[in-house]
Amino acid sequence: MSRSRKPDWLKSRPPSGERFTEIKRILRERDLNTVCEEANCPNLGECWSGSASAPGAGDGGHGTATFMLMGDRCSRGCNFCDVETGGMEPLDPDEPRQVAEAVAEIGLDYVVLTSVDRDDLPDQGAGHFAETIRAIKERDSSILVECLVPDFRGEPDLVREILDAGPDVFAHNVETVDRLQWPVRDRRAGYEQTLSVLSQADRESDVYTKTSLMLGVGEYAHEVYQTLSDLRQAGVDVVTFGQYLQPSRSHLEVSEFVHPDAFDTWRRVAEEEFDFLYCASGPMVRSSYRAGELFVEAVLRDGDDPVEARERLRTGGNR
Repeated sequence: MSRSRKPDWLKSRPPSGERFTEIKRILRERDLNTVCEEANCPNLGECWSGSASAPGAGDGGHGTATFMLMGDRCSRGCNFCDVETGGMEPLDPDEPRQVAEAVAEIGLDYVVLTSVDRDDLPDQGAGHFAETIRAIKERDSSILVECLVPDFRGEPDLVREILDAGPDVFAHNVETVDRLQWPVRDRRAGYEQTLSVLSQADRESDVYTKTSLMLGVGEYAHEVYQTLSDLRQAGVDVVTFGQYLQPSRSHLEVSEFVHPDAFDTWRRVAEEEFDFLYCASGPMVRSSYRAGELFVEAVLRDGDDPVEARERLRTGGNR
C-alpha cells in the first residue's frame, strides 16, 4: 500500500526544547501514556511547549498533554489509528493518582484525558476513567478537565458514570461521516451510537460537549454538512476538523489532502450556519487542540461571551 506525498502546508517541526524534555521526563518517571505520542500527533511539540499555531492561541504558557488512560493497547482496530490493538493488560490501580500528581508537577490548569477502548473489561474502563477525573479534581478543583471518552458501546449507565465524576468538557469523536464509519472505524463503533452518547451528555449534564471529524478519507461535502446538522441536533457545542494522515502503509490510505481554505470554509459553516460555539479547523488540528482548549477555558473560567472569546483567539487579542 502506497503513502501519498504530503503538501507543504502539512510540514511540521520535530518537537524539542526544555519544556518538551521536562514533560517527557515526568511522564516516563510515572509510567504514563499520552495520545500525543501514541498517535504520533503533529502538534506534540507546540502543545507541550504551551503554544498553538492559531493566532492568539497561546503565549508559551502552561502547555497541555492528553493523557491516555488504561494502557497503550486498544481492544479495537480502527483503520486510521496508530495505537496498537490486542494484548490487553490489567489496569494499573495507581494510575489515577499518578496522573493527578503529574498534572500538578507539570503545572497544567486544563487537562485532557482520553483512553484506549477496553471492551475486555466488565465496565469497559468507565470506573477507572471516572476515578482519574475525581483524583484530579480532588487535588485541585480549579483545574478544568476535558474527557475524550470511548463510546462504551452506547451503554447509558457507563456514560453516566463519567458525567457523574464532574468533567468540564465531555468529548467523543464521530471521526467521519455516516457512510464511511466502516472502513474508517472499528465495526463495534458507529454513527448512531456516537450520536446517542453525545446526546446523552447534553441531556443529562451541563458540561460542554465536543467532537471531531477527519477530512480526507473519501467524504463528500454534502455528507460533512449533514454530519454537522446531526451533531448540532445532538447538542454538541464544539467541533474540530483536521486532516487525516496515514500512520503507516498498513493503515487506511489518504483520499485527499484538503486545502487550508476548505478547512476555513468548514469553520465558518460550523459557527455561522450551525451555531456551534467554537470550531477549530485546519490541516494540523486534532481533537485535543490547544486553541480549542483556550476557547473553552476563556468561557468556563473567565465567563467570557463565546463569540467574543473565539474572535479574540483568531485576531490575536489578549484574554
